[in-house]
Amino acid sequence: MSETHQKRLPIKRWIVLALILLGVYFAFMGPGFLRPISPAVVLPGEPIAQGSPITNTLLATFVADFVLILVAFGAWRFAASGKLVPEGFYNFTEFLIEFLWNAAEGAAGKWARRIFPWTATIFLLVFAANMVKLVPGFESIGRLEQAHGSVKGYAPVHLFGNVYALDKGRPVEHAAEATVEGAESHEEGLCTSCEVIPYLRGSATDLNFTFALAVATVVLIQVFGVWALGAAYFGKFVNTRTMFTVPMFGVIDFGVGILELVSEFAKILSFGFRLFGNIFAGALLISILGALTAVVVPSALYLLEVFVGAIQAYVFSMLALVFISQATISHHGDEHGEGH
Repeated sequence: MSETHQKRLPIKRWIVLALILLGVYFAFMGPGFLRPISPAVVLPGEPIAQGSPITNTLLATFVADFVLILVAFGAWRFAASGKLVPEGFYNFTEFLIEFLWNAAEGAAGKWARRIFPWTATIFLLVFAANMVKLVPGFESIGRLEQAHGSVKGYAPVHLFGNVYALDKGRPVEHAAEATVEGAESHEEGLCTSCEVIPYLRGSATDLNFTFALAVATVVLIQVFGVWALGAAYFGKFVNTRTMFTVPMFGVIDFGVGILELVSEFAKILSFGFRLFGNIFAGALLISILGALTAVVVPSALYLLEVFVGAIQAYVFSMLALVFISQATISHHGDEHGEGH
């Protein structure tokens, strides 16, 4: 073997191992304020400040919108530069848009150009919202508030300035048992049995976000149905054409129309609860197991959440695409209206 083939030291391997051991130390043996704490499980979004109309889930939605605007601006600048071959992140963006366009073209046909902007926007918004919530700091950095009801609180620990942490080694069942280290809690205006109200929380962990998207999607279905078929679109809901000519089958057709109307409202529930349930469960799983384990398991769950977040965005947008495409087709199988 020549001298140029020197044995490489596994430096990266030792760095990873050192980080794992450091994480185990902080999580189980280090100071209490460094140990992760299981969050309080709350369904509605919480205000980012006392009396504020802005909730942490709404603020997270604004962050996702801002990220999408930056990506769109970057894509526009790249297109304006005249370069023909995308590179780096823009290569991924082109792949994503092309993938969504092919799906829209395959499902909607000549209506694809009209439907694609809506379904692609739904996918990108849900995808961005699901990805930004995985940034460290989401659901863990916020303001301290007195624990309510049966929720177990923790004693606050003053770090520096106006920055405090919670001491996992000092759980407090009753508010009067804890004091801030170095100062009385009531003098500082702090809680004594505390929980963290995060400044940012995943958008899809709030039913307001998922049901707003669901309602908007179902409205789009009706709009495109009327656009393509005109007033005849409502015939599938109130079908009385054969009520008097063929009474028996006419009654059946009328009943099917009522079921179609019920199914339109059921789509709202299906859209809203499917997205909410998967994302909320994932966030809860990461938070709880992150407090019980260290480093390795939460990292694996992060990879799982990236996959689940992408799949849920895809499922939501593809269902919207299929339902909208079906609305543009008449009951007799012929399509009305021309796509341009």
